Amino acid sequence: MKSKKILVVDDSAFMRKLISEFLSEHPDLEVIASARNGHDAVKKAIELKPDVITLDIEMPEMNGLEALKLIMDKQPCPVVMLSSITKEGTDTTLKAMEMGAVDFIAKPSRAISLDLHEIKDILIEKVLAAAKANISMKPVLAAKPTVIESFVQTNPGQRDRMTLPSRYKKMDKIVLIATSTGGPRALQHVITKLPAALLAPVVIVQHMPASFTKSLADRLDSLSDMRVKEAEDGEILQKGTAYIAPGGYHLKLRKVGSSIVVTLDQTDPEGGHRPAANVTFRSASAIQGVEKVTVIMTGMGTDGVDGLIKLKETGVVKAIAESKETCVVYGMPKAAVATHLVDEIVPVDEIAITIVKYVNDKR
Repeated sequence: MKSKKILVVDDSAFMRKLISEFLSEHPDLEVIASARNGHDAVKKAIELKPDVITLDIEMPEMNGLEALKLIMDKQPCPVVMLSSITKEGTDTTLKAMEMGAVDFIAKPSRAISLDLHEIKDILIEKVLAAAKANISMKPVLAAKPTVIESFVQTNPGQRDRMTLPSRYKKMDKIVLIATSTGGPRALQHVITKLPAALLAPVVIVQHMPASFTKSLADRLDSLSDMRVKEAEDGEILQKGTAYIAPGGYHLKLRKVGSSIVVTLDQTDPEGGHRPAANVTFRSASAIQGVEKVTVIMTGMGTDGVDGLIKLKETGVVKAIAESKETCVVYGMPKAAVATHLVDEIVPVDEIAITIVKYVNDKR
């Protein structure tokens, strides 16, 4: 007997049929209904109480965002968004994640009947993961969060708070963050609270396709005191800046003199991911004389664990894992905790202050 009931929502009859056929092939998934627009989706979500909804963003009458808001208000359940890879599509997808969507799938960009078959396995994997997701965590509030004070003296109202020499002087600490499913919302809880004067750069590996990571960086940058950008090949890390690994590339770190430099490459995916946190963490483990603060947050799988072990073997490392109660998917943090190498397990709202504590620790 199939255990998970799925509602498929798309304005295209062809897409509804194709997605339904793909999902129905899995023995644990049953498509119980489909809907052609947002109004229809909300009505059927309330009536049928599905375990997961796949929800197209761009629809007539009521779009995916409007439907998502009503569904999360009236009949909360895990939602996987279907998004185009246009700039507008990626921005809207991030808003959907903030509003409570569990994950998203990038819609095919070429001949739709051919290209969608390429993401069949991803579609099934994400719907299965969504069925187990924790949707109890409140969406990120629209109000600007309180930024944690740094020990560095700053000028009020000035965003770029560190002088050029302080940004580039010898690097002695670096923050490394790994996250996957549920990560965009979790990152907003964390990065928006970090001070622009943080005495370390922050390197983020979020499992996301190309183009979405740029939108994520821009979105976080607009909401944060800290500068946030998509990482570029060959750039020197600066304190008080967060760098997001671009989708489709592994991000590696290397030391050049007293600086840490980013290298991007398209070597084979690891564990199905590119970028992969394990790749970034292992490269950081080879950098001597720099203490690391690692953070492993919500996501399925075990990415980051092998890299964490390597980091702990080779240098001074403080490891933070997101606690189960705030994770959308308690996979990556659970695997990290199982190594017994994690120093603190904290809910997502306390991760930023824990990062600042370890960065400012001069012992």
